Amino acid sequence: MSDPGFDVDAFLARPLTARLSTNGPTVRPVWYQWEDGAFWVFTGPWAKWFTRVHSDPSIALIVDTCDLETGEILQVIAHGRVEIKEWDVDRCRRMLARYLGADEASWPEEYRAYLSEPPIEGLSWVRLPPEKLISNDFGFEPTEG
Repeated sequence: MSDPGFDVDAFLARPLTARLSTNGPTVRPVWYQWEDGAFWVFTGPWAKWFTRVHSDPSIALIVDTCDLETGEILQVIAHGRVEIKEWDVDRCRRMLARYLGADEASWPEEYRAYLSEPPIEGLSWVRLPPEKLISNDFGFEPTEG
């Protein structure tokens, strides 16, 4: 990956929504955790895309911003083959804290349920270690007026 002109890890640490695309095609917005050079997304058998990656694990994922007031237009695009991993409640806690804040008591009940032991039946992590990672900075200096 060439120098994108911005800190990719810091960008991916922000609570942004990614869009995940599978063969089918299907595109879904997802929350993610960027850890150890891979995207982690949780899901289960209720999601159509989860069923699709079992038969074809190739996916694409994009995280981007477009703020016309500040001129920030950043994107990270990942391509690769996913791996289905066992549930990890600590990873879930880290991810949800990024999106919902550190105070678990303030989280909606449906999100706190993901921390239960044993986990919700069928709940799994999908890990995407990018085979290709593209990052772009299309930002600009906004004009006043």
